[in-house]
Formats: sequence, C-alpha cells, structure tokens
Amino acid sequence: MPRPRRRLASTCVGTVTAGLLATGVALAAPDEDRPEGSTASDTAMGAYLDYGPRGVGRIPYLSRWLGGREIRVGHTYLPGDQWAGIEGKVSFLESWAAWRRADDDRIFVLNVPMQERNEGRVPDHQVARLIRAGAQGHYDRHFTRLAERLVSLGVPDTVIVLGWEMNGITYTHRCGPDPENWKRYWKRVVRAMRAVPGQEFKFDFAPNRGKDAIGWTECYPGDDVVDIIGMDSYDQGPGRDFDDQIEQPYGLQQHVDFAKAHGKQISYPEWGLFRRGDNPEYVRRMLQWIEQQKPLYHTITDYCPHGVWQCKENPRSTKVFRDALRPEVPGPVVPTPVVPTPVVPTPVVPTPVIPTPVVPTPAVPTPVAPTPDVPIPTPQVPTPQVPTPQVPTPQVPTPQVPTPQVPTPEVPTPEIPKPSPASPSPEIPKPSPVPPSPEVPLPTPSPSPLVPTPVSPSPVTPSPEIPVPATPSPVVPTPQPTPPKPLPQPQQPPVTNPKQWCVPLNFGEWLSGLVGKQSVCLKLDWSKDSGYWPF
Repeated sequence: MPRPRRRLASTCVGTVTAGLLATGVALAAPDEDRPEGSTASDTAMGAYLDYGPRGVGRIPYLSRWLGGREIRVGHTYLPGDQWAGIEGKVSFLESWAAWRRADDDRIFVLNVPMQERNEGRVPDHQVARLIRAGAQGHYDRHFTRLAERLVSLGVPDTVIVLGWEMNGITYTHRCGPDPENWKRYWKRVVRAMRAVPGQEFKFDFAPNRGKDAIGWTECYPGDDVVDIIGMDSYDQGPGRDFDDQIEQPYGLQQHVDFAKAHGKQISYPEWGLFRRGDNPEYVRRMLQWIEQQKPLYHTITDYCPHGVWQCKENPRSTKVFRDALRPEVPGPVVPTPVVPTPVVPTPVVPTPVIPTPVVPTPAVPTPVAPTPDVPIPTPQVPTPQVPTPQVPTPQVPTPQVPTPQVPTPEVPTPEIPKPSPASPSPEIPKPSPVPPSPEVPLPTPSPSPLVPTPVSPSPVTPSPEIPVPATPSPVVPTPQPTPPKPLPQPQQPPVTNPKQWCVPLNFGEWLSGLVGKQSVCLKLDWSKDSGYWPF
C-alpha cells in the first residue's frame, strides 16, 4: 500500500524529527494521574522512532512518557537503495545491537529488503526478471554477508521481517509479478542466512491487511521457512470501520486463523493512523484486538501522520494510546490503625490470714503426801477408802468466726461514643474521679472470703487506650473470736471427816522434839453394813 517515503528519505525524516525534538515532545513527562479502568498489555511492544541512533536514544523517553512502561521491542529498517545496505554495511546497526544486548528480554526487529532500488517504482516486468534471478540464487551472497554481520554484532536472534508487504504495489520486492518464483526466492534467502554458524534468526512473513494487489496467502512460502506470520495494518481501506478490518477477506481475523492453522505465532510489525486522521476509536479497538490475540510483539509507526507520541496531529488518539499502555499504578497502601485493647487490671485483694487459736491444756496437780523421816508404828487401823477425784475433761469451745460480707466493687464502664466518619479519632469521655481506696486492716482469724473478680469492660469501637478507673477495695470486717470459758478447778478432798478421830501421841519431851508432834487417826464407819452399828 502507499507509504510516505520514510526509510530512504532519511534527510526528510531527520528534519521532521529534529523539529519534534525542538518542541519538547520527546521529553514529555508522564502525568501523575491514571484513568480508572485502563489496562496495559503484557505483550512486548515498541515503536518505530527512527532508523538510527536517534531511534535508540528516544526509547527511554517513550518509556517515561508511558509512565515507566518497558519498551521491549526495538524496530528499524535496512536501506534498500543498494546491496551494500542490504548486506548490513551501515554503522547504525551497532547502536541497535548494543541496545539489544543490554537486556535478554528485548527483541530486535529488522526489516530487510529483498531487492535494491526497493522504492524506485520499478515496473512489473523488471520486477519479474529480478524475482527469477533471485530464485536462481544470484543474490544469495548478499544475505549470507548480512547474517554474518548480525552474528558478529552479537544479535544472532534478530527477527528478520523479510520482503514486508509483498502483496502490495509499493516495493520492488513485491510478489505479484511472479508469485511462484517469489516463494522460491524467499526460501533461498532463508536457507542462505540459516547456513551461517551461530545464527538463531526468526523470519517474519508480514503482508498488508486485505487483498491489495494479490491475496497474501498466494505468496506464503511454506512453514519450513517461516517462524512468525505478521500483518501491517493501518487505519485505511479496505473497510469502513474496524469491524470491517476484522471481517474482510485477508483481514485481521483471517490472519489469526491462518497462523493458527500453520502453528505459527503472530505479530503486528507496523500499525497506526493514516487516511482517517485523528481516530481514537481505531486506536482503542486495535489495542483491544492486540490484547485479545497475544502476538509475539507489536510496534506502532510513530511519526506523522501515523504516530501518537512524536506527532501532535492526533491528540485524542494519543490520549487513548497512553491511557491504555501505561502500567497500572497501585494506590497508596493505607495501613489499618492498630488500636490496643485496654487492659483493665484485676484488683488484687489480699487473702486474710486467720491464725488458729491456741487453747492451753489444763494441768491437773497431783497431791503430794509428806513422808515421815522416822518410821512410825502403824496401828492396825482399817485402810480408809479415799475416793479418786474425777477430773472433768475441759470442753474447748470452737470460736465462731463470722463470715465477712465483702461488697462487690462496682467498676464504672466508660461510655465510648461511636466515631463519626469526619473525625479521625473518637472522643473518649473521661471517667469520674475515683475515691481513694480505703486501707484494709490486717484481718484476724477468719475463713478466706470469696472476692468476685470484676468484669473487664470491652471497648465497642477501636479507640486509644482508655484510662482504667480505680476499683475500691472491699472492706473486710475484723472477726472477733469468742473468749474461752474458764477451766474448772479440781475438787480438793475435804479436810475433816466426822467419822475419823485423831489421838495425839506423846513420846516425851525429848523424843517429841526429834520426831515432832504425831497423832493417830481412826476412822469408824457406823453404817448398817459396816458391822459396827450399835443399834
């Protein structure tokens, strides 16, 4: 299809590019805001920015304009005016090779003409003669030298877009004048380049969308010499809208189906605006189509009238392109405030220690009878029956210790109002002043009182730490033990006995002085059963 003379007319392109740079387009900074709902495809993308070092130098600026999106595809063209250019004897290949080697994830795409004077408007009969010469192997050496050049530069995996848009009428390497020999010529070129040691080239067969001069399927050279099936698709006829571009013969849908049938990946080496001016709907639909089909790569032709970054003629399309391809910027992470749960301490009530009362054991004295030092003659007197005193066992009363009534402390629960959306922190009511805790006297003997543990209030809503009201200590009454009853004293035997007579003994003054005064006591039982009852 017709194209602006963009590849050979380098002077014109350089002039336009310099003007764009002077306006500051290439240095445009990304906006901070990103519209909602926009998504960026993960497919490798790029743009044709210039054929030489200036195109390489603009890639980071395009990435910045797209909000930091990685530009993974570098795309340029070899000049087709002479065989020396087709052999790669151009200095700008070194700049592209250095860019490609800087990152293993990058793709270097190189459009390679199949004939010299490629844009010289050569008539069909001459094109047919050149095609036959190529099919006979007359130009194999040129492509062998190109392969050697690329391998030596360290880019042996270059994607070669060989004889692009062959179904049109623009280029001398077109297919229409002799399709069968054209396919033979393609195969010779591919085999010559694959014969170079170290090469890993991928060959991309990329016709124009639509039939153009000839249906592009008639030019397909075969699965053994094609790795990728691409398509160049600009916003122009045939087709009134994007749906027509999809459904038309040799259109976008047939391209996808044909590649699938042949087990090949697809690509879009060239696409952009053209005949219909600033058309944001076309850009939107084309990006959606690319996202759905997942091609190996795509590159937009970015200069006027096709472009969206270096061309100011398409502001609406520019916005759509930029919004769709900028990477999604995650929103700020708002940390969830962590509100500590107030810890209400449990009041510690000391357990009163009640000592066990010690009850003294009563001591019963044993009567001691004096023993005389001088033997005293014992008269034959019946032995009196001395009753053994019965000492009662004292009853030790158990002290009745009253159980203290411990009042349950009432812990005031702070009322926490629900926070309103407008205020960042809820207002916490201050608790009422707490009276000082009364002193708990050291309890005297009593059982351990059961003191209930106050219930800790749980906050209803997250809030800062709530001051805990002091819990009044319970007043424990001091138990008073019952004093013990006085112990009974043992009964002493009576001193006198009405039935006993004592007769003093007189041993003389001298003997009485030695042994002391003595007496003999006689007990007489005058009861009826004693035998001495005289009556």
